[in-house]
Amino acid sequence: MGEVVGAGLVSHVPTIMLPESVRLELNEGREISLVPGFHRLRAEVIDQLKPDTVIVFDTHWATLLEFGITAHERRTGRFTSEELPRGMVQVPYDLKGNPGLARLIAEEITTTGVRGTAIDDPCLPIHYGTVNVAHYLNQGEEWLSIGMVMTAGTDDYLQAGAAIGRAIARSDRRVVLLASGSMSHTFYPLRELHRHESSDPAHIFTPAAREADLQRLEWFYQGNHRDVIDTMDEYQQYKPEGRFGHYLMMVAAIGGRDCRALGRRFSDYENAVGTSQVHVWFDRPAGGWTQ
Repeated sequence: MGEVVGAGLVSHVPTIMLPESVRLELNEGREISLVPGFHRLRAEVIDQLKPDTVIVFDTHWATLLEFGITAHERRTGRFTSEELPRGMVQVPYDLKGNPGLARLIAEEITTTGVRGTAIDDPCLPIHYGTVNVAHYLNQGEEWLSIGMVMTAGTDDYLQAGAAIGRAIARSDRRVVLLASGSMSHTFYPLRELHRHESSDPAHIFTPAAREADLQRLEWFYQGNHRDVIDTMDEYQQYKPEGRFGHYLMMVAAIGGRDCRALGRRFSDYENAVGTSQVHVWFDRPAGGWTQ
């Protein structure tokens, strides 16, 4: 029987892929905390858990009619971002897959009344919500990506996430879940961006967005996922990345509103030209995710 052994909300912000000298230049001579945070997350958590499989809920993979799950035996190549081709240039990736688990997930999602599709097409694009995170955290585990659905709402994401949890239980894999994306996610206009490149959270797009993020971070630290879920309509006004589908699927796979996992930060809460960035890890409680 498979199990989820750990879960986290992680940033994939393109800044982490810039050379260190450029990161320091953009951030007033200081390293952004997300980079050492990834190194700590690998050494202190993932190396200890030793998962078979990592599932990435990738907010940069947007579908329209269905939940897509990568089902390749292996994905290899080099990635240049169409969004930021100056900063993410020919980044190598080599990710082993698990087609059987992908098919189980697609089957379980489809039982909820929407389509889940396991995709092994070698021409399927890869996105930096997966590549950037794998650059720091992948060390040979199986990696699957699941995309966001542009037409989905909170309940759709919760039902899909619960289905993913059931599929993992039907498998024989020890799985880590990574919700790859931002919290509030609004950019400054082009001609203002250069004034807001520091990681200082004072640069988050609005004070109200910053306060909304901080409230949810506090709920994470308390293990209060119920209030995060139940205030999603209110939170949507701050445009969380992917409509927060990455978090919603992750948390639904480990108990949803009943999840009691306490969050602990592996980075500061940081700005990236108006958007929020943070790494938060959720350890499985000794009695299970809902205890």
